[in-house]
Amino acid sequence: MSEDKLGGEAAILQERKKKLEKLRSKGAGYINTFDRSHRAKSLKNDYDQLSREELEKNPITDLAIAGRIMLKRIMGNASFITISDEGISFQIYVSKDALGEEDYEDFKTWDIGDIVGAKGSLFRTKTDELTLNASTATMITKSLKPLPEKHAGLTDIETRYRQRYLDLIVNSDSKDVFLKRSQIVESIRSTLTANQYLEVETPMMHPLPGGATARPFMTHHNALDRDLFLRVAPELYLKRLLVGGFDRVFEINRNFRNEGLSTKHNPEFTMLEFYTAYSNLPETYKFVEDIIKQAAASIGADETNLEWDGETIDLTQFNIASMANLVKEFNSELKSDVCRDNFSELVAYGESLGIKDSKNLNYGQLLLEIFEETVESKLIQPTFVTEYPVEISPLSRRNDSNPDIADRFELFIGGKELANGFCELNDAEDQAERFAQQVEAGKAGDNEAMSFDQDYINALEIGMPPAVGVGIGIDRLVMFLTNQNSIRDVILFPQLKN
Repeated sequence: MSEDKLGGEAAILQERKKKLEKLRSKGAGYINTFDRSHRAKSLKNDYDQLSREELEKNPITDLAIAGRIMLKRIMGNASFITISDEGISFQIYVSKDALGEEDYEDFKTWDIGDIVGAKGSLFRTKTDELTLNASTATMITKSLKPLPEKHAGLTDIETRYRQRYLDLIVNSDSKDVFLKRSQIVESIRSTLTANQYLEVETPMMHPLPGGATARPFMTHHNALDRDLFLRVAPELYLKRLLVGGFDRVFEINRNFRNEGLSTKHNPEFTMLEFYTAYSNLPETYKFVEDIIKQAAASIGADETNLEWDGETIDLTQFNIASMANLVKEFNSELKSDVCRDNFSELVAYGESLGIKDSKNLNYGQLLLEIFEETVESKLIQPTFVTEYPVEISPLSRRNDSNPDIADRFELFIGGKELANGFCELNDAEDQAERFAQQVEAGKAGDNEAMSFDQDYINALEIGMPPAVGVGIGIDRLVMFLTNQNSIRDVILFPQLKN
């Protein structure tokens, strides 16, 4: 920021503080006694269709509205201000005749950014704009710092993220994204509850990190004198509820993963996880489609023509393909089938792609690396990727006909993963063996490996019904449905570098 701008802001701050001192002397400046009767949105919805003649014949009186001044036009003995009330603009007409000379002179000292209230009746101006004719005007909250210039706006991306309150005030597009986010989350919740799912809450501080292969954040509980981990996923607790007899459960939850920052990753993020006893993958594909389609409909999106990051996406057709087949399809250099019997060719190909330690990875790890390197970004239209190797699916049930693959899928749209789901592993002995493998991986240096959760094994030994579980990334879903390229644009207060 330039010194001239800093100096200008300091002068504005000083001037506004003087105005505040005068307001304080009158017992004003920050009041909590203004009784608002209407919102700007409701006034427009209820009365914007009325003509000037109708308003004159049947006056709409005794209205009280409030908001932040965004525009001010002083014209002698009569003036106009435009306030913003939750992003909805409304014009107010203020005159010396209505307020009296002293109050009108005070009004003329009000600034852009002040939060004010007005009471009066509705009329239409010569330009046919629905307007409140103020009989009284009240300063509610004095703004000491100026808003960004109206025409320049708030364009600095760092300022938008660090001072989201300014971004929401001056950027209507930004506010619209977060209003839509709320609608999307509400749609998801409604879809699940309409299908007899029970919304639950599970712990955010875990004695052991688990539920996903991710590096956790650690904290310390002083009274217990023990380390705890912020949850990387609620999965193991939600599946304990399946054991307890709740057959359909979901949680819209905050997860914490100690990973890097990017346009696709924030260390604190929101997930939907839901679990359905006695279900199967085909049923789940359809239900995930319904959740996404209904979320799109909730914000008025055209499901046949959704724009995201320069691509046009059609939600009327979801594809299904195995990971191995997709790797073969998008890598014509591979001459043999992508299978365990041809692992040596896969290793050589991984090395040619520059995948680190290709020869030291197991089949599942290497296939996933090649998939992420060569396929993932090309899956633009909705695609359920299936048949994940069991090595990279430590909580998923083995396929009955091929125990080397898991009954698991991930949904990709626009080249990004939006959902992960699988038939849950309910064999306690198999799960214990996989936990043990994860522990060994952790000892070998994998800081994302899971711990051995003995209580969860105890729960499985009591018996968990067959079930399918799904996680959907809320942030990425909102990115998709609102056509945003960065996760920071759909999280109100994203984590930022210093």
